[in-house]
Amino acid sequence: MATAGALMGSSGCGLLGGAEQQSSGNGQVEKANLRVGALPTAELAPLYLAAEAGHFQREGLNVEIVPASDGGAALNSAIGGDLDITFSSYVPIFAAQAKGVANLKIVADCMSAVPNSCLIMSGPNSGVRTAQDLAGKRIAISGPGTISELLVKASMKANDVPFDKVQMVPLGFINMPNALKAGQVDAAMVVEPFLTLAARDADAVPVLDTTAGPLEDLPLGGYVSNSEFAEKNPKTVAAFQRAMTASVAEAQDRAKIEPLLPKFAKIDKETASIITLLKLNARADATRLQRVPRLMLEFGYISKDVDVASMIIKPPQS
Repeated sequence: MATAGALMGSSGCGLLGGAEQQSSGNGQVEKANLRVGALPTAELAPLYLAAEAGHFQREGLNVEIVPASDGGAALNSAIGGDLDITFSSYVPIFAAQAKGVANLKIVADCMSAVPNSCLIMSGPNSGVRTAQDLAGKRIAISGPGTISELLVKASMKANDVPFDKVQMVPLGFINMPNALKAGQVDAAMVVEPFLTLAARDADAVPVLDTTAGPLEDLPLGGYVSNSEFAEKNPKTVAAFQRAMTASVAEAQDRAKIEPLLPKFAKIDKETASIITLLKLNARADATRLQRVPRLMLEFGYISKDVDVASMIIKPPQS
């Protein structure tokens, strides 16, 4: 969720001309040294666990986790070839595919929404307490054309609340707790760990769960590569998939990933112990993922549907 940046976020490389990192194989894979784009958010815990627990190494991979400013910037780098694989939210992934900006392949799923993980919250003095109170208000989102904006619109529509006069205020998730406290916005679409921080530090209160009802278990983000990399490196992609499958299985035990959160997600141990974790996944399922572009089509983010099944690289049979 926190990766929902603009489709083509700024980064150090352009769409074309990114310097592809060359690396010879090692007998197990075509390319042993991988650059994987990531953000310091809790849902990426299995990626960091895979590196620390040796899952990548056992598959013959040496993975460099490359921090990105947002999911759009990371996706841009993968399209250009500066990253081999990257995490991003599904909205910019499917927008790029639908608009012909890139030909992307989904290597692995990452996470989906659970109740109370993606909330619209309001400040203590905003007067916003119910879904109906959101009509015509200032609502902070991570950025225009992002999954946070899509969730706000879809959840308001599901509750019969008009959103056409809502003022969507682009604001980084990290800034939302203070914005609510200062009354700069009436409400904010907040995700963990900022959801917990907003309640603790800004006395923010929940107004609407954006991932309840028809949006429950909505896929939020995954790992992708450009099609050229996937076609040239099938053994490498399969090795990455096996490593992530093993890591996600291990990460179902919260005790395995909670100690990692202060290291890469930059949150204190107390917050790490109480935040609501998203549902962690590895295997991409076309039926589930197809929900996202159909929702995007409904709300005008894309003009045509996306064939998600054709984008998914099926993991090797174990």
